[in-house]
Amino acid sequence: MENNLITRRHALALGGIALLAPQSAVAASTKPVLVELFTSQGCSSCPPADELAGELANDPNTVVVSFNVDYWDYLGWRDTLAKPEYSKRQYDYAKTRGDGSVYTPQMVFNGVSHAVGSNRREVKQQIAEGEKLQRVCEVKLNISKNSVSVEIEKANYQGEATLWLMAVEPKVLQKIQKGENAGKDITYVNVVKNLIPAAMWSGEAYKGSWMRDVVMTKGTKHVIAVMQEGKTGKLLGLAQA
Repeated sequence: MENNLITRRHALALGGIALLAPQSAVAASTKPVLVELFTSQGCSSCPPADELAGELANDPNTVVVSFNVDYWDYLGWRDTLAKPEYSKRQYDYAKTRGDGSVYTPQMVFNGVSHAVGSNRREVKQQIAEGEKLQRVCEVKLNISKNSVSVEIEKANYQGEATLWLMAVEPKVLQKIQKGENAGKDITYVNVVKNLIPAAMWSGEAYKGSWMRDVVMTKGTKHVIAVMQEGKTGKLLGLAQA
């Protein structure tokens, strides 16, 4: 099924459910790969990718998040987790890459490459390649009772980058009542419930703080800080707390 740039992909059955492991920060030396799954409750090809995302969330070499998109809502089921800005993020990635490739389930790796989110072999290959990416900056992220704060040391970087804050709910179980997945109970892991373009950065030393209640909406337990070239470009730095 096609819808402008959107192409549906069929998937392989996979298993495993996991949660985002809590930790104060991701050290620069570990260099985990950021894996963003674009999925939909109205996409019959997506459940295997949702399961694989849960499996990858147990891997210390990856930081996995799920973005539910809204462009399949017309098929008969309104995605309870979707937001227009998540669909826009996926389209922005396609524009930044220049390939116009937008589909579900799609995994984006370190902001630079993508694969069908249920294709285990391709996903594993992309993660292996992503582990080679050199980070530009070390992001320190802290959550206190009242605030979320980020600190970045001065780095050898010229250009404009965006600091994103992603508030994550570790696990959401959703019963689908209509549409292509009618009758299924699907578990989504590390679901982004709030996405904030928190600051612009161009290599300088940086400190920022935000009210916890503004960043962490109802149900969220963790925050992921992502520094990217431009708006949706290559990953420059990453931390989670």
